[in-house]
Amino acid sequence: MTTFTAIPARYRALALFTGTTAIAAVLAMAPASAEEINALVWCDHTDDALLEPFTKATGIEVNVKDYEGTGTALTLVDQSQPGDWDVFVVDSTDVKRVVDRGLLAPVDPGLIDMSAIPDAVKAEDLHMVDGKWYAFPEKFGYNAIAYNRDKVSEADMRKAASMWDPKFKGEVAIYDYYLPIISQIAVGLGMNTADFTADDIPAVREKLFEMKKNAKLVSDVVTSQTALATGEVDILVGGGEYAVASLMAEQPELDWVLPAEGGVRWQQAIGVFADSEKKDAAGKFVAYILSPEGQARLATSSCYWGMPANMSAALTDAEKKSLRWDEQPAFIKGSQRYISPSEDLDTKLQDLWTEFLQQ
Repeated sequence: MTTFTAIPARYRALALFTGTTAIAAVLAMAPASAEEINALVWCDHTDDALLEPFTKATGIEVNVKDYEGTGTALTLVDQSQPGDWDVFVVDSTDVKRVVDRGLLAPVDPGLIDMSAIPDAVKAEDLHMVDGKWYAFPEKFGYNAIAYNRDKVSEADMRKAASMWDPKFKGEVAIYDYYLPIISQIAVGLGMNTADFTADDIPAVREKLFEMKKNAKLVSDVVTSQTALATGEVDILVGGGEYAVASLMAEQPELDWVLPAEGGVRWQQAIGVFADSEKKDAAGKFVAYILSPEGQARLATSSCYWGMPANMSAALTDAEKKSLRWDEQPAFIKGSQRYISPSEDLDTKLQDLWTEFLQQ
């Protein structure tokens, strides 16, 4: 089991870059000399179609290491030397905990057009500490239910109880990440994720283990997406646009919905490591990722699609349609954030998930 462990005191927040903040200037800058930065990221940042234009424009090579789950990332950081990492992509709900551990440097809001990010996504309470920005929201979407419309009905999928309904035994894949799935069950039970406490765990545990009886597999993004696309399963619990938006043109039977009870909105953010010795280069990469061009490439990354935080993203009409661009106000209103647990609660939730996986 991955747990949050103490981070050495050497990680201290530092002020971050005071030079040019215009995105256009960053992207237009001629390469001066070969430079490399190391980024700890989600898999959508590993796409060459995202990275190569930045390197071509700036001469900065980006070495990426992908992970799933903040606990895993912190373990990787613990096993590294100070200065090994420059850029960190992390769940928005974990930004404050990462800042508390001294891992992130403050970032200059002048790097991006903050007015282009919806207030609910901007979520200053998640990304700011003591009046300073430590990470910027870059992409968001929903953990809801993805499904095959030829095999199961939309009416059923709009009911949260379908996640644990025994009539779907053997037809379900579950995304293997404890926070979104536990949060999704909590929402389905009428709970508010912002108020979730250890007292709520027994009710969630009951439904989680009922759901496990239906599961054919519990797996990562790619494996669970593939299972749905190939017909191995008909339902993906925790699925959303990230799982099917890139497939819908060729497989129109694939779809996703937020249950009537609501879904969970995931958000990921990007920041710069406090120990980075290449903050200027890291800042240029952050600016690129949040630019209209970078946002379009990130939103449609080959690993998974999602909504760009910057509403000026240079997406095509067809791409916007797949992401249900026009429906976002209703989707945002009908979703809740992940549970944002204390370390003690997080340990209890990870213990529950370990028990779930081992059953």
